Amino acid sequence: MSLNHSPDTHSKLLARIPQVTGRDIPEWFTTIENGPSFLRCEERCNWLADEHGLSHGYAAALVREHERTRRARHY
Repeated sequence: MSLNHSPDTHSKLLARIPQVTGRDIPEWFTTIENGPSFLRCEERCNWLADEHGLSHGYAAALVREHERTRRARHY
């Protein structure tokens, strides 16, 4: 399964996450950071989907955005 969506789809998924889940993006980032320390993004995506009832599309968008912002903090 690919975790990459087009930039447009990625933006639309992120914009809908608060309405669909009732949680803001920073709350999801905290959940990811406090969750299991998986080595692969796909494992984090599957964990979010399985443990938190997200669709794989939303889970993948969250993981991808979390990785993007995490890398940006280190530069």
